[in-house]
Amino acid sequence: MKILLHTCCSNCAIYPLEVLREKGYDIVLFWYNPNIHPYSEYKLRLDSLKKLQQIWNLNILYEDDYREFYKFLRLVSGKEKERCNVCYRLRLESTAKKAKDLGIPNFTTTLLVSPYQNFDSIIKISIELSEKYGINFVEEDFRSGFKKAMGIAKALELYRQRYCGCIYSEAERYLRDMSYE
Repeated sequence: MKILLHTCCSNCAIYPLEVLREKGYDIVLFWYNPNIHPYSEYKLRLDSLKKLQQIWNLNILYEDDYREFYKFLRLVSGKEKERCNVCYRLRLESTAKKAKDLGIPNFTTTLLVSPYQNFDSIIKISIELSEKYGINFVEEDFRSGFKKAMGIAKALELYRQRYCGCIYSEAERYLRDMSYE
């Protein structure tokens, strides 16, 4: 039983890989993250995933076109308060389309491991996309394995980021009272 696993970074892939393997899935990871800024951060995360790929012999498809960053910016511009849902939809829709195109009947995302992401929004959007594309969304709460995954990532010397990836979350690392005008 095949599944396409949208992968936001190497660290967040660790626990979902464990759970999905235990459930008998043949996993293909999918890198599509046009939200990550600046390019140096994007490259660090991409290289870290490639490192994990080599260590664990993973099957990964890469949509590695940084020009997609402009698409992300156009979609979230003026919608800063809703940016996370816009970002989730962009990445998850690309994943659902890719699964459909490849004939992979299931998809899910590593975004479901992070306690910093909006779990309910990710589920809602994924279910909508599942219905739209006629493929199965595998709903799994991976959050209980977040700390374990970060420990494994540290032991493997993988790059561990300090923000979700977008320019807005990068700014929020430094600005406590950010207003959207």
